[in-house]
Amino acid sequence: MRVVLAATAFLLLIGALPASAAALPAPETLCRVTDPRITELSGLVSDGTHWYAINDGGTKVQVYVLDRSCAVQKVLSASADPYDVEDLARAADGTLWLSDTGDNSNKRATVALLELKPSGGSVTLHRLTYPDGPHDTEALLLDRSGTPYLITKDILGDAKVYRPNGPLATPGPTPLEQVGTVTIHSTDTKGGPVGAFGSVLVTGGATNADGTVVALRTYTDAYLYAAPDGDVAAALKGSPVRVPLAGEKQGEAMAFEPDGSLLSAGEGVGQPVRSVKNAVSLVSAAGGSPAGAPQAAADSSPGGGVPALPAAVLAVVVVFGGWLLLRKLRRR
Repeated sequence: MRVVLAATAFLLLIGALPASAAALPAPETLCRVTDPRITELSGLVSDGTHWYAINDGGTKVQVYVLDRSCAVQKVLSASADPYDVEDLARAADGTLWLSDTGDNSNKRATVALLELKPSGGSVTLHRLTYPDGPHDTEALLLDRSGTPYLITKDILGDAKVYRPNGPLATPGPTPLEQVGTVTIHSTDTKGGPVGAFGSVLVTGGATNADGTVVALRTYTDAYLYAAPDGDVAAALKGSPVRVPLAGEKQGEAMAFEPDGSLLSAGEGVGQPVRSVKNAVSLVSAAGGSPAGAPQAAADSSPGGGVPALPAAVLAVVVVFGGWLLLRKLRRR
């Protein structure tokens, strides 16, 4: 078994060699989250003064408001019992959106978005259904109009992009429609809980203040896409800039500061919140080309990027790599 798994990881790497990442300074540690209530930081947003953070999972809605020393200033809560919250987004009016979309066992008939006003208190529930059966999803993006996009966590790196096919119903469900696929190839960035597989698993998303740049992250890297007209679906079909986030134990959270810096954080007490200064400037608003940097090791079309893995290798990956991954992530 160990030989097969090692061979699978090797084949993944040689089948999808990563392109060079953007030439950037290493992420800077700003502070460490030591509050014992935040043990599984999974979603993060910024209003320029405070950071808002959520735990993975949980049995009630809780958003922790942090200062820039990572100290909790207050907790926004509501009387709702979510199934598995995974990501957090913030609308232009300050409304917080919690993505209750985790589904490690792929068994949920519906997933949900939870709408929480900045003052806390009541929460509005919006149930959603996928058109093609259950998915495990850990990334939420909001476009400038407030339309939500869900990006799945796929063990082969082919993340599906969904959005509601109409206005959100309360409580719903509102059907989702697939509007794209983002293929993420393995990289050599160190970090994450599951080795080489972690570099293709989408664990979070973020949108910058004016909606012109959207980002996805894996356990090891961030991918920044230009969205000059605010169209998230179109942006995710472009060529991103890859920003390595090396050394994160289980990186799942990501956010943009209003000044364009990119924040990243992950699960575990004492883990850092880190910043990549001026990350937005790496993406050309004219069309998604890197600003003086090579393209990322990701593509969103079947014919783009590096060659796809052969079918036999994919079969090995699914049978053995998927088994190992799901065992390790069952409780995450």
